[in-house]
Amino acid sequence: MGVLDGVRDRIEAILDESDAQRSRRYPGDSGGRQPVHSVYVPADAIEPDMPSRWGQRALDALETAGGAEHLIRVHDLVHDPGEIERIAALVTAKLRREPIEDLRLDFEDGYGDHGDEEDRVVQQAVDTIGRLQSAGTLPPWAGIRFKCLEPETRARGLRTLEQFVSGLAQNGLPDGLVLTLPKVTDVAQVQAMVVLLETLETTLKLPSRSLTFEIQVETPQAVLGPDGTSLLPPMIAAGDGRITGMPYGTYDYSASLGIAPAEQSMEHPAADHAKAVMQVAAAGSGVRLSDGSTNILPMGSPQQVDAAWALHGRLVMRSLRRGVYQGWDMHPAQLPSRYAATYAFFRQSLPEVLPRLENYLGAKGGDVLDEPATAKAMAGFLLRGIDCGAVAGEEMPFDPSDLRAVLGQGDGEA
Repeated sequence: MGVLDGVRDRIEAILDESDAQRSRRYPGDSGGRQPVHSVYVPADAIEPDMPSRWGQRALDALETAGGAEHLIRVHDLVHDPGEIERIAALVTAKLRREPIEDLRLDFEDGYGDHGDEEDRVVQQAVDTIGRLQSAGTLPPWAGIRFKCLEPETRARGLRTLEQFVSGLAQNGLPDGLVLTLPKVTDVAQVQAMVVLLETLETTLKLPSRSLTFEIQVETPQAVLGPDGTSLLPPMIAAGDGRITGMPYGTYDYSASLGIAPAEQSMEHPAADHAKAVMQVAAAGSGVRLSDGSTNILPMGSPQQVDAAWALHGRLVMRSLRRGVYQGWDMHPAQLPSRYAATYAFFRQSLPEVLPRLENYLGAKGGDVLDEPATAKAMAGFLLRGIDCGAVAGEEMPFDPSDLRAVLGQGDGEA
């Protein structure tokens, strides 16, 4: 009889509940595509041709400045002439094919308080999304940011959300629907959101758990609660699997901390602290992060446009290097910069990642001994590159299904 035979049942009883909780709270990433950006526009400014119009304005900005290759040189992220030419072609094709990946109609700060007039704008938003769907031009992700659940705006925010979802449900919810709850300050607001979505599903006869949402992290209370602990993990738990993302709000968060307007930035130390807490809180939960925005727009003289592009490209690359794969764009001329920097990020690592993963999959060894967890990271990295259009399948010595198989492996130490 083994030493443990007599206590094995007790050990299992102790760990069973812990195992179940961990499985619920940390299901891991879904492995599906994540948009590289979100575009927020005031809800009353949306028009059925908006995606194509933004794409054309982005192309016009490139042409005025001297082309996509000029932008890439301004970014100073790529120096190989062949790669500059390739990324320029990819960016131009993307702007023609799918200029916006994630569209958010804003009923919050970008829209303001218009009283009952908001009811009409909600119906207009529903109609516009329907027309985009019918035309096949609705971005892969689309939705609204409604007013927060603080007392002053709660009734209006709930009313807008109900009207928007009810209106869409009449013709079927679009794939990639995103509902953004801003300025979250308390776990109870997340709990209330879950109750509301459950009620809407029941009332509208929608499939269970078909409604999900993001919580926008733009208040210090979310990052650090009154007891000195972060409220983000309890918020994710309170979301009961419905929270899909946590976008960071650069300017609201900075202003809440008293940071001077000229110093408010995605790279301020306070911003880095908040995003580091968000990253740890979301790890393994399946909740994806999105960085904020820069309000320095590529407008004005050629020198001003180049300076804004250089800043935006550097900030996009900075976020990507820190493992935050999505951001927020505010102007059509930021789209070329977003895609150029994103494509440069993924393509720069191909010469290193491809042979390492090929050696790992073929058990060939090599000059780097990669653990299963690192192999998963490399597979996820390549799939992201494919999803956003930076990497073509034929550039890889293995099939994308091989990458998804790696993602299904365990995390044990090598």
